[in-house]
This record gives sequence, structure tokens and C-alpha cells, in this order.
Amino acid sequence: MAAWPAPSSRCCAKLLTAEADKLDAQESVSLTRLAEVVPDLARAGELAAGFAGPIKNKAGEDRAAQFKAWLARARGTELNAFVRGIDRDYDAVLAALVETWSTGPVEGQINRLKLLKRSMYGRASHDLLRQRVLAAA
Repeated sequence: MAAWPAPSSRCCAKLLTAEADKLDAQESVSLTRLAEVVPDLARAGELAAGFAGPIKNKAGEDRAAQFKAWLARARGTELNAFVRGIDRDYDAVLAALVETWSTGPVEGQINRLKLLKRSMYGRASHDLLRQRVLAAA
């Protein structure tokens, strides 16, 4: 068999995380070959794609149970460091998945204030910045 040029890490990430029906024929062949050569990497790709399930899933299904099952499958694989990172802040990650509230409105206000502050950097005093913030609100 002829030598197979190893794909770049970016190409591997694309192949492993893309939906199978979105790959062209050459990419499908490359993905199959990659799975043959490095089965652990193919397994990590399946797990990475499976991580999107609990994230994208709507309220109809139990996101917490899906997430716990995914963590159990990912332990001891190539994604173990990622799993350990999630375990360090497990409660916050789980809350982000199951809670219905969002900090989006607050983040929008913070972004607006930072933009205003950056636009005035070095141009005016604190008093003028305060007046512009209050006027914008």
C-alpha cells in the first residue's frame, strides 16, 4: 500500500467533527483511512461529535442524563483531560445545560459599556464618561 500523507490537525478536526452527509467523496475516504490508522482518534471524534447532543438538545429530553452518560463514555479516552476540566467545575457546567435562564441581557449591557469606554479612551475625563453612560441608558 502506498504511503498515506498524514492530514493536518485542522483537517483531522474537520473530518472528525463534520456530519457524514456533509463530507465529499475524498473527505469520506480520508476519514475512513484515518479511522483505520488511528482508531483512538476516530473514537475521540465520535465522542466530540456526541458532546453536541446534550448541548443542542432542547427541553424535550433529559440533558443532564445525556451529559452524565457522555462524561462516563469519555473518561479514559483521548478526551480525558477535557473531562477532568469539566469535573473541576461540574456543577456550573451542569447548571448551564439544565437551567432555562441566561446571562445574555447582562452580557449585552456589559458589551455596550465596554464599547463606550473604549471609544472614549484618552479623550475625556471620568465625569464625561459617566454622563455618556447615563445618557445612553
